Amino acid sequence: MSIRFDGRVAIVTGAGGGLGRLHALALAKRGAAVVVNDLGGTLDGNGSAPTAANAVADEIRAAGGKAIGNGASVTDPAAVQAMVDAAMREWGRVDILVNNAGILRDKSFAKMDLADFRLVLDVHLMGAVHCTKAVWDVMRAQNYGRIVMTTSSSGLYGNFGQANYGAAKMALVGLMQTLSIEGAKNNIRVNCLAPTAATRMTENLMPETVLRLLEAGAVTPALLALVAEDAPTRAILCAGAGSFERAHVTLTHGIHVGAGDDGAERVAAQLEAISDRTGETVPESGAAQGTLEIAKAMQAAR
Repeated sequence: MSIRFDGRVAIVTGAGGGLGRLHALALAKRGAAVVVNDLGGTLDGNGSAPTAANAVADEIRAAGGKAIGNGASVTDPAAVQAMVDAAMREWGRVDILVNNAGILRDKSFAKMDLADFRLVLDVHLMGAVHCTKAVWDVMRAQNYGRIVMTTSSSGLYGNFGQANYGAAKMALVGLMQTLSIEGAKNNIRVNCLAPTAATRMTENLMPETVLRLLEAGAVTPALLALVAEDAPTRAILCAGAGSFERAHVTLTHGIHVGAGDDGAERVAAQLEAISDRTGETVPESGAAQGTLEIAKAMQAAR
């Protein structure tokens, strides 16, 4: 079964180069009209120029596709709204949003300036919020939407020197979890993609031999699957070097300890049993934790 996007309109942020460019080109090749968004700044978020976004849009049009370039900063909600309005004027709908824009300001937490922490959150987290908010009502009205948040193993599992980046990337998972629930009734499916790829953001973090294996285009198949008509929802899909995995936020069954004066000591003493992953679940919503805890407490009281 071929995945096609004929008649669909996609917005890809951070699409002037790297993964975003490849996502935009692949969507266009399979029939989507694409808004190629890129501020055109440096890796750490300084400067701006729409040159990169326009070049990718030109590349798509030269290949017979439909595209417009856009240089809005995802940190500017008014500019983001104007970008969505332009897409609506041009094509009348927005079906796909790929929140890919990002920057790096890596330092150990001890040496990290709070302004650098905040800026990374603003671009990755709030940038995704601004873009998603701008398309949300459009997608609700048309009863169709596919949204991907670009998360990272640095957020899912941690990485030295990336407290700001990791915090922002894990926050996107939390955003995805709730939006997938809220969007379900309007056929809006929301997922996360955790890529491992040789891009401008990773070229100084890995040896050359590894970078050659991590060709960025090997990630894009996962992106296409996550925005297809029959896409899943609430998935955290990991991709790199042609390999694909799925990450989950799970809940162990745990044990009932009670709330007595020695509760802290009993938790410490039984932490291994509490951590036992036998029978762990992937909750459908945050209410699952409370439901499980109340059930154990009621059983213990019998």
